[in-house]
Amino acid sequence: MENNNGFLIINKEKRCTSHDCVKQIRNLLNTKKVGHTGTLDPQVTGILPIAIGSATRFIQYLPQGKIYIGQIKLGIRTNTDDIDGKIINQKDWPKISNEELDQYLNHFRGIIKQIPPKVSSVHVNGERAYKKFFNNENFELAPREVKIDELILMNWDQLNGIVEIKIQCSSGTYIRSIARDLGKVLNSEGCLFLLKRISASGFHEQNSIKISDIKKDKNNPRDFIIPTISALNHIPTFFLTGEDEINFWQTGRAIKVDINEFNKINIFDDKKPIKVIDDNKNLLGIGFLNKELTCINPKLVLNAK
Repeated sequence: MENNNGFLIINKEKRCTSHDCVKQIRNLLNTKKVGHTGTLDPQVTGILPIAIGSATRFIQYLPQGKIYIGQIKLGIRTNTDDIDGKIINQKDWPKISNEELDQYLNHFRGIIKQIPPKVSSVHVNGERAYKKFFNNENFELAPREVKIDELILMNWDQLNGIVEIKIQCSSGTYIRSIARDLGKVLNSEGCLFLLKRISASGFHEQNSIKISDIKKDKNNPRDFIIPTISALNHIPTFFLTGEDEINFWQTGRAIKVDINEFNKINIFDDKKPIKVIDDNKNLLGIGFLNKELTCINPKLVLNAK
Protein backbone atom coordinates (compact mmCIF):
# COMPACT_ATOMS: atom_id res chain seq x y z
CA MET A 1 0.00 0.00 0.00
CA GLU A 2 1.09 3.58 -0.68
CA ASN A 3 1.13 4.59 3.00
CA ASN A 4 3.68 1.87 3.74
CA ASN A 5 6.23 4.09 1.98
CA GLY A 6 6.97 7.70 2.78
CA PHE A 7 8.25 10.00 5.51
CA LEU A 8 7.30 10.22 9.15
CA ILE A 9 8.32 13.58 10.63
CA ILE A 10 9.24 12.96 14.24
CA ASN A 11 9.47 15.80 16.77
CA LYS A 12 12.37 14.34 18.73
CA GLU A 13 12.53 14.86 22.45
CA LYS A 14 15.66 15.58 24.46
CA ARG A 15 18.06 12.72 25.32
CA CYS A 16 16.54 10.43 22.68
CA THR A 17 19.06 9.45 20.01
CA SER A 18 18.25 9.36 16.31
CA HIS A 19 18.92 5.61 16.36
CA ASP A 20 16.42 5.20 19.21
CA CYS A 21 13.77 6.95 17.11
CA VAL A 22 14.42 4.69 14.13
CA LYS A 23 14.26 1.61 16.34
CA GLN A 24 10.94 2.66 17.86
CA ILE A 25 9.42 3.39 14.44
CA ARG A 26 10.58 -0.02 13.20
CA ASN A 27 8.72 -1.62 16.08
CA LEU A 28 5.60 0.52 15.71
CA LEU A 29 5.31 -0.17 11.98
CA ASN A 30 6.68 -3.71 12.16
CA THR A 31 9.06 -3.04 9.28
CA LYS A 32 12.83 -3.19 8.95
CA LYS A 33 13.28 -0.69 6.12
CA VAL A 34 13.48 2.53 8.14
CA GLY A 35 16.14 5.26 8.18
CA HIS A 36 16.54 8.92 9.16
CA THR A 37 17.64 11.75 6.86
CA GLY A 38 20.41 13.02 9.15
CA THR A 39 21.50 12.57 12.76
CA LEU A 40 20.10 14.88 15.42
CA ASP A 41 22.20 14.99 18.60
CA PRO A 42 20.58 13.51 21.73
CA GLN A 43 20.48 16.88 23.50
CA VAL A 44 18.87 18.62 20.50
CA THR A 45 15.09 18.63 20.11
CA GLY A 46 12.99 19.13 17.01
CA ILE A 47 12.23 17.47 13.74
CA LEU A 48 13.84 14.25 12.58
CA PRO A 49 12.47 13.10 9.20
CA ILE A 50 12.34 9.30 9.05
CA ALA A 51 12.03 7.42 5.76
CA ILE A 52 9.84 4.33 5.58
CA GLY A 53 10.09 1.54 2.99
CA SER A 54 11.08 2.61 -0.52
CA ALA A 55 11.30 6.24 0.65
CA THR A 56 14.75 5.39 2.06
CA ARG A 57 16.00 5.35 -1.53
CA PHE A 58 14.92 8.96 -2.09
CA ILE A 59 16.67 10.58 0.89
CA GLN A 60 19.48 11.98 -1.29
CA TYR A 61 16.91 13.78 -3.48
CA LEU A 62 15.24 15.70 -0.64
CA PRO A 63 15.81 19.48 -0.34
CA GLN A 64 19.03 20.42 1.39
CA GLY A 65 19.45 22.73 4.37
CA LYS A 66 18.20 22.94 7.93
CA ILE A 67 16.80 25.64 10.21
CA TYR A 68 17.45 25.84 13.95
CA ILE A 69 16.55 28.09 16.84
CA GLY A 70 19.23 28.04 19.51
CA GLN A 71 20.63 29.72 22.58
CA ILE A 72 24.34 30.29 23.18
CA LYS A 73 25.65 30.76 26.72
CA LEU A 74 28.64 33.08 26.81
CA GLY A 75 31.31 32.96 29.49
CA ILE A 76 31.59 29.17 29.63
CA ARG A 77 33.55 26.66 27.58
CA THR A 78 33.00 22.93 27.95
CA ASN A 79 34.73 19.86 26.57
CA THR A 80 31.66 19.03 24.47
CA ASP A 81 30.92 22.62 23.35
CA ASP A 82 27.45 22.42 24.92
CA ILE A 83 26.12 23.12 28.39
CA ASP A 84 25.99 19.41 29.31
CA GLY A 85 29.77 18.99 29.08
CA LYS A 86 32.50 19.46 31.66
CA ILE A 87 33.42 23.12 32.18
CA ILE A 88 37.04 23.68 31.16
CA ASN A 89 37.17 27.50 31.30
CA GLN A 90 35.09 30.50 32.35
CA LYS A 91 35.53 34.13 31.34
CA ASP A 92 33.46 37.31 31.52
CA TRP A 93 31.56 38.33 28.42
CA PRO A 94 31.70 41.90 27.09
CA LYS A 95 29.08 44.55 27.60
CA ILE A 96 27.78 44.96 24.08
CA SER A 97 24.74 46.30 22.23
CA ASN A 98 22.45 44.27 20.00
CA GLU A 99 23.83 46.09 16.97
CA GLU A 100 27.44 45.36 17.92
CA LEU A 101 26.67 41.72 18.63
CA ASP A 102 24.97 41.39 15.26
CA GLN A 103 28.14 42.69 13.61
CA TYR A 104 30.19 39.99 15.33
CA LEU A 105 27.76 37.41 13.97
CA ASN A 106 29.00 38.36 10.48
CA HIS A 107 31.94 36.04 11.22
CA PHE A 108 29.47 33.17 10.83
CA ARG A 109 27.44 34.25 7.80
CA GLY A 110 27.99 32.92 4.29
CA ILE A 111 30.55 30.22 3.53
CA ILE A 112 32.73 29.62 6.59
CA LYS A 113 35.15 27.04 7.92
CA GLN A 114 34.54 25.45 11.30
CA ILE A 115 36.13 22.72 13.39
CA PRO A 116 33.49 20.16 14.46
CA PRO A 117 33.11 19.37 18.17
CA LYS A 118 35.12 16.38 19.36
CA VAL A 119 31.84 14.86 20.47
CA SER A 120 30.54 14.54 16.91
CA SER A 121 29.90 11.82 14.35
CA VAL A 122 32.77 12.94 12.10
CA HIS A 123 35.04 10.06 11.04
CA VAL A 124 38.65 10.07 12.24
CA ASN A 125 40.75 7.27 10.73
CA GLY A 126 37.65 5.14 10.26
CA GLU A 127 36.21 5.77 13.72
CA ARG A 128 33.63 8.27 14.96
CA ALA A 129 35.11 11.24 16.78
CA TYR A 130 32.80 10.86 19.77
CA LYS A 131 34.04 7.30 20.35
CA LYS A 132 37.63 8.52 20.45
CA PHE A 133 36.57 11.31 22.80
CA PHE A 134 34.88 8.97 25.26
CA ASN A 135 37.93 6.66 25.09
CA ASN A 136 40.03 9.66 26.21
CA GLU A 137 42.11 9.60 23.02
CA ASN A 138 44.02 12.66 21.86
CA PHE A 139 43.10 13.76 18.34
CA GLU A 140 42.44 16.86 16.28
CA LEU A 141 39.71 17.56 13.74
CA ALA A 142 40.33 19.47 10.53
CA PRO A 143 38.25 22.54 9.63
CA ARG A 144 35.30 21.91 7.32
CA GLU A 145 33.57 24.29 4.95
CA VAL A 146 29.87 24.89 5.61
CA LYS A 147 27.34 27.43 4.37
CA ILE A 148 25.27 29.66 6.63
CA ASP A 149 22.41 30.95 4.48
CA GLU A 150 20.83 33.04 7.21
CA LEU A 151 21.77 33.96 10.78
CA ILE A 152 19.35 36.16 12.70
CA LEU A 153 19.93 37.58 16.17
CA MET A 154 16.60 37.03 17.90
CA ASN A 155 17.50 38.15 21.42
CA TRP A 156 20.49 39.24 23.50
CA ASP A 157 20.28 38.78 27.27
CA GLN A 158 23.20 40.88 28.47
CA LEU A 159 22.63 40.09 32.15
CA ASN A 160 22.85 36.31 31.72
CA GLY A 161 25.07 36.24 28.64
CA ILE A 162 22.60 34.31 26.49
CA VAL A 163 22.42 34.87 22.74
CA GLU A 164 19.33 33.56 20.95
CA ILE A 165 19.68 32.97 17.21
CA LYS A 166 17.79 31.54 14.26
CA ILE A 167 20.05 29.89 11.73
CA GLN A 168 19.53 28.36 8.30
CA CYS A 169 22.51 26.30 7.22
CA SER A 170 23.84 23.49 5.08
CA SER A 171 24.09 19.88 6.17
CA GLY A 172 27.18 19.21 8.23
CA THR A 173 27.01 22.51 10.14
CA TYR A 174 27.62 22.28 13.88
CA ILE A 175 25.82 24.95 15.91
CA ARG A 176 27.95 23.92 18.91
CA SER A 177 31.01 25.04 16.94
CA ILE A 178 29.39 28.40 16.23
CA ALA A 179 28.64 28.78 19.96
CA ARG A 180 32.24 27.97 20.88
CA ASP A 181 33.69 30.26 18.21
CA LEU A 182 31.36 33.16 18.98
CA GLY A 183 32.78 33.13 22.49
CA LYS A 184 36.28 33.36 21.01
CA VAL A 185 35.58 36.32 18.72
CA LEU A 186 34.03 38.14 21.69
CA ASN A 187 37.21 37.51 23.73
CA SER A 188 35.16 35.30 26.05
CA GLU A 189 33.99 31.69 25.96
CA GLY A 190 30.82 30.12 24.64
CA CYS A 191 28.84 26.91 24.54
CA LEU A 192 25.49 25.79 23.19
CA PHE A 193 22.74 26.15 25.79
CA LEU A 194 19.62 25.01 23.91
CA LEU A 195 18.94 23.93 20.33
CA LYS A 196 15.79 23.02 18.43
CA ARG A 197 15.58 22.06 14.76
CA ILE A 198 12.43 23.45 13.16
CA SER A 199 13.04 22.48 9.52
CA ALA A 200 15.05 19.82 7.68
CA SER A 201 15.00 18.15 4.26
CA GLY A 202 12.00 20.24 3.20
CA PHE A 203 9.89 19.23 6.21
CA HIS A 204 8.71 21.63 8.90
CA GLU A 205 7.82 21.57 12.58
CA GLN A 206 4.08 22.00 11.97
CA ASN A 207 4.01 18.64 10.14
CA SER A 208 5.79 16.75 12.92
CA ILE A 209 4.54 14.43 15.65
CA LYS A 210 6.10 13.00 18.80
CA ILE A 211 6.60 9.27 19.05
CA SER A 212 4.83 9.35 22.42
CA ASP A 213 1.75 10.84 20.68
CA ILE A 214 1.80 8.09 18.06
CA LYS A 215 1.85 5.47 20.81
CA LYS A 216 -1.11 7.10 22.55
CA ASP A 217 -3.14 7.66 19.39
CA LYS A 218 -5.76 5.07 18.50
CA ASN A 219 -5.11 5.49 14.78
CA ASN A 220 -2.65 3.41 12.79
CA PRO A 221 0.80 5.08 12.92
CA ARG A 222 0.87 4.78 9.12
CA ASP A 223 -1.81 7.48 9.04
CA PHE A 224 0.94 10.00 9.84
CA ILE A 225 3.21 9.02 6.93
CA ILE A 226 3.72 11.65 4.22
CA PRO A 227 3.81 10.00 0.74
CA THR A 228 7.23 10.05 -0.91
CA ILE A 229 5.97 11.96 -3.94
CA SER A 230 4.81 14.81 -1.68
CA ALA A 231 8.39 15.25 -0.46
CA LEU A 232 9.64 15.74 -4.03
CA ASN A 233 7.59 18.78 -5.07
CA HIS A 234 10.83 20.73 -5.63
CA ILE A 235 11.85 18.34 -8.43
CA PRO A 236 10.51 18.73 -11.99
CA THR A 237 8.04 16.07 -13.14
CA PHE A 238 7.95 13.93 -16.27
CA PHE A 239 4.89 11.81 -17.08
CA LEU A 240 5.15 8.38 -18.66
CA THR A 241 2.17 7.40 -20.81
CA GLY A 242 1.31 4.00 -22.15
CA GLU A 243 2.43 0.52 -21.13
CA ASP A 244 5.39 0.50 -23.54
CA GLU A 245 7.01 3.56 -21.94
CA ILE A 246 6.38 2.27 -18.43
CA ASN A 247 7.79 -1.14 -19.36
CA PHE A 248 10.90 0.51 -20.81
CA TRP A 249 11.34 2.48 -17.61
CA GLN A 250 10.83 -0.47 -15.28
CA THR A 251 13.38 -2.52 -17.18
CA GLY A 252 15.99 0.24 -16.82
CA ARG A 253 15.94 1.50 -20.38
CA ALA A 254 16.20 5.15 -21.42
CA ILE A 255 13.05 7.01 -22.42
CA LYS A 256 13.26 9.11 -25.58
CA VAL A 257 11.98 12.65 -25.13
CA ASP A 258 11.06 15.66 -27.22
CA ILE A 259 13.02 18.74 -26.13
CA ASN A 260 9.93 20.84 -26.78
CA GLU A 261 8.20 19.02 -23.92
CA PHE A 262 10.99 20.12 -21.59
CA ASN A 263 10.72 23.69 -22.83
CA LYS A 264 7.28 23.77 -21.17
CA ILE A 265 8.64 22.87 -17.73
CA ASN A 266 12.08 24.51 -18.02
CA ILE A 267 14.26 21.42 -17.71
CA PHE A 268 17.60 21.93 -19.45
CA ASP A 269 20.09 20.62 -16.89
CA ASP A 270 21.44 17.08 -17.26
CA LYS A 271 22.72 17.19 -13.66
CA LYS A 272 19.37 17.85 -11.99
CA PRO A 273 17.04 14.99 -11.03
CA ILE A 274 13.60 14.55 -12.57
CA LYS A 275 10.82 12.61 -10.85
CA VAL A 276 9.02 10.23 -13.17
CA ILE A 277 5.33 9.39 -12.60
CA ASP A 278 2.51 7.69 -14.48
CA ASP A 279 -0.90 9.04 -15.49
CA ASN A 280 -2.30 8.04 -12.09
CA LYS A 281 0.40 10.11 -10.35
CA ASN A 282 2.18 7.05 -9.03
CA LEU A 283 5.89 7.68 -8.43
CA LEU A 284 8.00 5.51 -10.74
CA GLY A 285 11.45 6.81 -9.85
CA ILE A 286 14.15 9.37 -10.58
CA GLY A 287 15.90 10.01 -13.87
CA PHE A 288 18.39 12.39 -15.46
CA LEU A 289 18.52 13.90 -18.94
CA ASN A 290 21.42 12.84 -21.11
CA LYS A 291 23.80 15.56 -22.25
CA GLU A 292 22.14 15.76 -25.65
CA LEU A 293 18.74 16.31 -23.95
CA THR A 294 17.21 13.56 -26.08
CA CYS A 295 16.29 10.99 -23.44
CA ILE A 296 15.85 10.37 -19.72
CA ASN A 297 18.15 7.78 -18.21
CA PRO A 298 16.72 5.90 -15.21
CA LYS A 299 18.64 6.35 -11.97
CA LEU A 300 16.15 4.99 -9.44
CA VAL A 301 13.30 2.75 -10.56
CA LEU A 302 10.14 1.74 -8.70
CA ASN A 303 7.43 -0.58 -9.89
CA ALA A 304 4.07 1.02 -10.64
CA LYS A 305 1.45 0.69 -7.90
